[in-house]
Amino acid sequence: MKQPIRIKTISEFHQFRGLAKPEHPLISVVDYSTIKDDANETELSWILDFYSISVKRTSLTKIKYGQQQYDFDEGFMFFMAPGQVFSIKRDPDSITKHTGWILLIHPDFLWHTPLAKAIQNYEFFDYSVNEALFLSEKEENIIDNIVQNIHQEYRSNIDTFSQNIIISQIETLLNYSERFYQRQFITRKISSHKILDSLETLLADYFNSEDLITKGLPSVQHIADELNVSPGYLTGLLKVLTGQNTQQHIHEKLIGKAKEKLSTTQLSISEIAYELGFEHSQSFSKLFKSKTSLSPLEFRKSFS
Repeated sequence: MKQPIRIKTISEFHQFRGLAKPEHPLISVVDYSTIKDDANETELSWILDFYSISVKRTSLTKIKYGQQQYDFDEGFMFFMAPGQVFSIKRDPDSITKHTGWILLIHPDFLWHTPLAKAIQNYEFFDYSVNEALFLSEKEENIIDNIVQNIHQEYRSNIDTFSQNIIISQIETLLNYSERFYQRQFITRKISSHKILDSLETLLADYFNSEDLITKGLPSVQHIADELNVSPGYLTGLLKVLTGQNTQQHIHEKLIGKAKEKLSTTQLSISEIAYELGFEHSQSFSKLFKSKTSLSPLEFRKSFS
């Protein structure tokens, strides 16, 4: 795979993908069927300096994320934040056909609006390709209508209302996407519960390991890597299934292990804190009390 191409503006993206000049420099809706692919280019990789939201159906194309490839012959919705690397690999002996659309939003378009900051709260911009949103026909119609409204608004005569109207439509699009992702977490219960079961096993093994002292507490990134999902996707899924995020699950398992040691051993508070991966016993005591409303010593005394 070649080094990724950095694309700084929407105009550069249009040129890179063989499209006509964009009608607006900071926002664009692109029809996937109009994208021109170079038949000699079987692998493409790029970094965008703007947001990308797409609903896409692609045949005979492998999409690569990290070291894995995914085959999406069915439609899917995918989100990319500025600075992310995205790669595709095509079969050189086949003609790739795209349908769908891609919405490009430059961060400058969001300046001086609440969405400039709020857009960072939508965790699905950090999801991996294999964590894409698969839409029902009804859901896709809702999303398509919003994007058509955005397209129509920036193509019409720009006035003092245009930016606010488009921003409002983008917010609506993101909120519907969040709703549909929660639906997907629930409807894909089998795979979701497998992740949850794997998480419980992983945390149990981690806190039962002999080298916890040297490893320290597990990070959210480490847990996500072990489960082969992105940190954002894991947290989103856990919130829907359990009401807790990944960090809370780590703390819950930690507190359970701490309670076990406090109630069944004669180890000091400092020794327990050290065995659980804390450099300072004060940090352990503070976390324990925040989760149980008791200090470690008070909890131990309740058993005597």
